[in-house]
Amino acid sequence: MSTQKPRHTEDGALYRTSDPIIEVRDAEVVFGMDRGVSRVLDGVDLDVQRNEILGIVGESGSGKSMLASAMLDAVVDPGRLSGRITYHPADRDPVDVLGLSKAELKRLRWEDISMVFQGAMSSFNPTMEVRGNFVETLEAHDYDVEAGLERTREILRDLYLEPERVLDSYPHELSGGMQQRALIALSLVLEPDVLVMDEPTAALDLLMQRSILQLLEKLKQKYDLTLVFITHDLPLVAELADRLAVMYAFELVEIGPTEEILRDAAHPYTRSLLNATPNIDSGLEEMRPIEGSAPDPVDVPTGCSYHPRCPMADETCVEDDPEFLRADDGHNVACFHWQDAEEAVPFVLDGQEADR
Repeated sequence: MSTQKPRHTEDGALYRTSDPIIEVRDAEVVFGMDRGVSRVLDGVDLDVQRNEILGIVGESGSGKSMLASAMLDAVVDPGRLSGRITYHPADRDPVDVLGLSKAELKRLRWEDISMVFQGAMSSFNPTMEVRGNFVETLEAHDYDVEAGLERTREILRDLYLEPERVLDSYPHELSGGMQQRALIALSLVLEPDVLVMDEPTAALDLLMQRSILQLLEKLKQKYDLTLVFITHDLPLVAELADRLAVMYAFELVEIGPTEEILRDAAHPYTRSLLNATPNIDSGLEEMRPIEGSAPDPVDVPTGCSYHPRCPMADETCVEDDPEFLRADDGHNVACFHWQDAEEAVPFVLDGQEADR
């Protein structure tokens, strides 16, 4: 198994944004297993820009959800998180997330950085009305319950829900889309700065997914939010995100402005991921699934982890781990041969190979 290193830009500086609200540095998560050490997050460096919408994409099992958990120091036992996670609030000193006490971490997870997990049905206590879930959260954080419920009603109205109907219902009495929107309202009730969403629309139909994306854009503006949206559905998040971060084999391989990545992706995996995704310009029969499978976390290939599936791989890729290089301003890629990716992995359009 390769020993991965923190990824750097070609000038030796870690990739940075101008005004980060969350900084992730050399984040690593390992699980001890009978058959070896499972590394499910591998030396990730990432900045989340204040007030942006950052989409994190990749195949299932690429480490996206583990990165989300790492941002909140919420990796479950027996997983072990190392590295550095720094939260930069606007009105106080930077916060070392991994150095917080349990009480401090509890406050951070709801009051500063809140998370919406996949599966709203399992997120509410099914034995109490939805109102009780909100009251319980407000009381646990010593918030004024009446003021908190008034804020709840406002958020529910913003999400096109009838507040009293939702609050007086048990979770099972609401549709999947209503439950998901109520969960978003719950995540915002303590006025966090950052909302991390892990596959929040995975169980919903296409129409409801699009509806929730539109609502998220509205909420971002009204409540001055930073959004981190994690999904395997690249076209879905591309409609929402300012930037995209692409993960493969538990590490980042490309990050940059959404429009630029959709137009001119520099990593062969990103380009293959785009070709494997249905779109309105090419039919299902013209999709190109990525050959091979993602690596076992106990046995990640040496060198570039993508090399067994990459049409551009050579001996350098097998032996060495590529550093992050600058493909363009604000666009970074971890590939030795990124300048040849356009020719090696052309985009598919209208059934023919073409550039976007």
